[in-house]
Amino acid sequence: MRLLVVDAGNTQIKFGLFDDETLKYRWKITTAEKRTTDEFGFAILNMLHSETVEVGSIDRVAVCSVVPGIMHSLLEAIRRYLKKEPLLIGPGTKSGVKIRTANPREVGADLICDVAAAVEYYHAPCIIVDFGTVTKYEIVDTDGALMAAVFSPGIGISAEAMSSKAAQLPQIEIKKPKSIITSVTTECMQAGLVFGYIGQIKYIIEQIKQEMNLPDMCVIATGGFGKVFANEIDCLDYYDNALTLKGIRCIALKNKAPKKTDVQNE
Repeated sequence: MRLLVVDAGNTQIKFGLFDDETLKYRWKITTAEKRTTDEFGFAILNMLHSETVEVGSIDRVAVCSVVPGIMHSLLEAIRRYLKKEPLLIGPGTKSGVKIRTANPREVGADLICDVAAAVEYYHAPCIIVDFGTVTKYEIVDTDGALMAAVFSPGIGISAEAMSSKAAQLPQIEIKKPKSIITSVTTECMQAGLVFGYIGQIKYIIEQIKQEMNLPDMCVIATGGFGKVFANEIDCLDYYDNALTLKGIRCIALKNKAPKKTDVQNE
């Protein structure tokens, strides 16, 4: 089965095309709430054509989103240009993920997809560290249930705040400098930002393991900024930047494809 999965995040929209279990192609575009149905449609067609993928070869489409403002145009683009009714992951979707938080209906679809993939491809108990616009530490217990999460400003937000709120500080590339001791302004900023963030990651993971009384919890990093830290922190056991896309696939397979009669051909 050929399945197109879509992960609509606050900064980027990621697309992945699975041939059965294999994630064969990946694309991404920036998230822009003012895109029209046609603009989304043309973007999707261009991505598929770049890899000579025929629209008619796609069997199903599944979507996970945390950006309500784009959903009308995005879903209509899928219906109009791919001729498929997409599965939208949300409340009521069969996910196989147990949620033991105080308000289960408030849990974002991206967290549910992360947990579904972590349990399927790795093991529980685990901590998922999703380095996106917001860094999310997702805590999965021994039964594979999402029981809690810790949110902190993403490193990109932190870098932007420094340059935008301090008139004499420039925009910087997010990378680890050779040393924490430096007199070059950009490296001073990078040192505080990256080394400080490394300290945060280590401390939060340590505290979670301590309070869970599970010192051997598996830690899976994902998200675009995760590559900055994947080889820098020993307590990050795995880096899987396709985790959410894999989770969307796992959930899609647990649900029937929406009926073709639901497709709108406006």
